[in-house]
Amino acid sequence: MKSSEKKRVAILGSTGSIGTQALDVISCHPEKFEVAVLTAYNNVDLLIKQAVTFVPKAVVIGCEDKYLQIKEALANYPIDVMAGSDAIAEVVKLNDIDIVLTAMVGYSGLLPTINAIKAGKDIALANKETLVVAGELIMQLASDNNVKILPVDSEHSAVFQCLQGEQHTSVEKIILTASGGPFFGKDAEYLKKVTKKEALKHPCWDMGAKVTIDSATLMNKGLEVIEAKWLFGVTPDQIDVVVHRQSIIHSMVQFSDSSIKAQMGLPDMRLPILYALGYPERLSSTLQRFDFTQYPSLTFGVPDTQNFRNLALAFQVLREGGNRPCVLNAANEIVVEAFLKDKIGFFEMSDIIEQTLEKIPYISAPDYETYKQTNQEAMNFSRTLIKA
Repeated sequence: MKSSEKKRVAILGSTGSIGTQALDVISCHPEKFEVAVLTAYNNVDLLIKQAVTFVPKAVVIGCEDKYLQIKEALANYPIDVMAGSDAIAEVVKLNDIDIVLTAMVGYSGLLPTINAIKAGKDIALANKETLVVAGELIMQLASDNNVKILPVDSEHSAVFQCLQGEQHTSVEKIILTASGGPFFGKDAEYLKKVTKKEALKHPCWDMGAKVTIDSATLMNKGLEVIEAKWLFGVTPDQIDVVVHRQSIIHSMVQFSDSSIKAQMGLPDMRLPILYALGYPERLSSTLQRFDFTQYPSLTFGVPDTQNFRNLALAFQVLREGGNRPCVLNAANEIVVEAFLKDKIGFFEMSDIIEQTLEKIPYISAPDYETYKQTNQEAMNFSRTLIKA
């Protein structure tokens, strides 16, 4: 693609938090980007509005029951309308796409990402579960197809930016920062009684429900630890997590000479989205600028892995390898859904994940079909542990 040409962007999950912010970024840079594909699972009304505004080549609604509604609404527009999860996995192969922003939630993002990589599309990765479940497979495919994996998570974007111009061999440690979530510093007695309403009140970031609950349990940080291993080719012992309540330093890299680089800024997901879509160019923005005088104190602490066991479990499965991270992710998707439906308590989420890890057989060298089977088995078993 010539530098003067617009990047054609496919957004998988365009009606979610990342997707809507990505469209905001694209709107601010019409000379740089155009929307090629929009997909959503269920929010058909917003998808229709987005399609009318951006007039992409194609839209896909995952929920097939909504197909006729969106088809009729877009009848007068030159837009191909499709429905179903298979269509989402196939639409990424279109020639009219340069980069795919994967903003779907959970395991569902895996197959579309695989197909996009095989079709030679660069990936702006916001679906961390893709690398959690099948990191080795994804990174090998990206290498084989000469595809760039550009991180959108604020922490991994920060590390990616810190590594520009550096040699991989000089990296000593990656330091991921964590806000600590809404329950930082709370003891076990308090956590036993927390509600989903309280858990959904993140102190710094505006995210979807699933990611917000993951942040409250520190599972989000655990998933990011696993993702970092694959993105940056480091070992588990080269990854640290520190609690940084202000969420100003988004992550850091420590080098072999003892120096540390940090990427800073106000918490706004539009910045890492802009960086990933614009890479290797750093585009201008009208985002609010950071004022050091407003933050006279930046604090750092050790995460509590006794009351927030999910982070420890993530390090555990990362060291075990094979299909263990896939089991962790599958069980977590089920328990978060159950917690959001008031079926289980805060601590029960970690309990069920741990029991599922003990139950599902270990497979050391999984392929795609193994991941698919493991995911289903882990989800099914987790469901049996949830009271009706």
